[in-house]
Amino acid sequence: MTRRALLRLVLACGVPPLSGPSAFSAPPRGANPVTSAPPRSASPRETLQAAGSLPPFISGAFPDAQAFARIADGSFYIFDPRQHAVYAVDAAMRRSHRIVQIGTERGQILLPTAFASEPDGTFAVADTPNRERIQVFASDGTFLSGFFPAGAPAFSVVLDGLAIGGVGSLQYDGQTILISEPAGSALVSEYSASGTPIRSFGTLRPVASLGPDVVTLLNIGLPLFDPHGGYAFVFQTGVPLFRRYDKDGRFLFERHIEGPEIDPLVNNLPTIWPSRPPGSREIPVQHPIVRAAAFDRQGNLWVAFVLPVIYVYNPQGEKLRTVQLQTPSGVVAATSLFFDGRGQLLVTPGCYIF
Repeated sequence: MTRRALLRLVLACGVPPLSGPSAFSAPPRGANPVTSAPPRSASPRETLQAAGSLPPFISGAFPDAQAFARIADGSFYIFDPRQHAVYAVDAAMRRSHRIVQIGTERGQILLPTAFASEPDGTFAVADTPNRERIQVFASDGTFLSGFFPAGAPAFSVVLDGLAIGGVGSLQYDGQTILISEPAGSALVSEYSASGTPIRSFGTLRPVASLGPDVVTLLNIGLPLFDPHGGYAFVFQTGVPLFRRYDKDGRFLFERHIEGPEIDPLVNNLPTIWPSRPPGSREIPVQHPIVRAAAFDRQGNLWVAFVLPVIYVYNPQGEKLRTVQLQTPSGVVAATSLFFDGRGQLLVTPGCYIF
C-alpha cells in the first residue's frame, strides 16, 4: 500500500495522524541575519468588497471549486477536483462546459490536485491516476504535453480538500512548471512544460534531527513565479514564513509571516513528534496554516490562510496590508487566489471577483 493510500485509510477511519512540533526557522546558510526576520509590525486591516461573481446558476454547480481564473479573451476557467474536471465559462457568463474529461488516459484527469493557467489560455493540471502526473492543455482542452515528475517521490497529502506538497503545489507560467519536492533535498523543482528537469533550488529548513518524514512535512509549501522575475516560496506547514529568490534561483531573503489573526494557529502548533518503531508506515501530518498565495501585477505577495484573512507583502518583504474578503454571503476564507490581466482578484469559494 502506498503512503497516499495509507494516509487516506487512516483519515477515513478517524485515526488521528501523528503530530509534532513546527520547527523554528533559521535562515539558510550564508543568509544575512538582518534581513531574515524583521521586527513584527502592524498593518492596517482592510475589507475588500466583491465587485462581482459568476451568476449563481453557474457558480452553484461548483461548490467545491478549488481554482477560478480569467484569461486574456475574458473567458473563465473553473477547476473542480471533486468532479475531476476543468470547466470553461464564456466571457458573458452565460454558460459553462467541461473541457477536460475524467479518466486515466493521456488528456484526461483523475483525482486532480492542482490547476494553473496562463493568459494565453493554456493551463496545467496535476492529478494522481496511479502516480503523480502533470499535463498541459490548450484553451479548448486539447492535450499538449504531460509527464510524471522525475526524482524522489514527493510527499503529497490531501487534507480537507487542500492538496499540499508534490504536484499539488503546481505552478505554471506558460513555459515552465514549479512544484514543491522537499523529499528531493530542495524546496523547489523546475521542469519544462514537456517534463524535462531544469533545476532544483531552495535550502530546506534546518530540522534534520527530526527524521526525514518530518523534515519533508515541515518543508512543504507553494512555489511562485514573480511576475517581475524571480521566485518565492511560501511555507504552508510549520512556522509560517516565505523566501524570495532571484531569476537564477539564488536566495535573496526570508521573512516570517506574523499577525494577531494567525497567532492562535501558530501558538497551537504541535510540540512533540512521537517516536515511531523502525519500519512503521505511519506518516506525520500537520494541517497547514497557509491555504493559498499569489503575486499581484505590482509584485506584491498575497498570502491567504485557513482563517478568513490575507496578508500582503511588498517586493522588499515588508507587510503592507491585512485584508478580508467580503461577499454577499459574508467574509470568506479564500481557497485560491488568481490575479487576471485587468488586475482583479478572483477567488474560490464562490467564484467571486474583487
